[in-house]
Amino acid sequence: MVKRSGERQPFDLENVVSGVRAAAKYRPITDEQMAQLACEVEDAMRLSGPEVSTEAIGLAVLESLRELDSVAYLRFASVYKGFDDPADFEREAAVLTKESAPKRR
Repeated sequence: MVKRSGERQPFDLENVVSGVRAAAKYRPITDEQMAQLACEVEDAMRLSGPEVSTEAIGLAVLESLRELDSVAYLRFASVYKGFDDPADFEREAAVLTKESAPKRR
């Protein structure tokens, strides 16, 4: 995968799981659901080519969380997109009611 800094490193499934676990803390999401989400993201990234960006990974996680749990989605989005104020949460909450995929950062 290619980080925002341009650094390249192998895809790490555990990084996806730990990010989802942090977003899903105290939410009714099982370890199995988190592992399944991470595997689905990994599969999607493999299909997209030999080198994927961390942005693509983050968007894939957001889309999966959107379907799984809206609170976990907002928590993940707040860190991933670097929310600075309550208006950021309001804007992203509006995304949850739309049918389209989350917008890029």
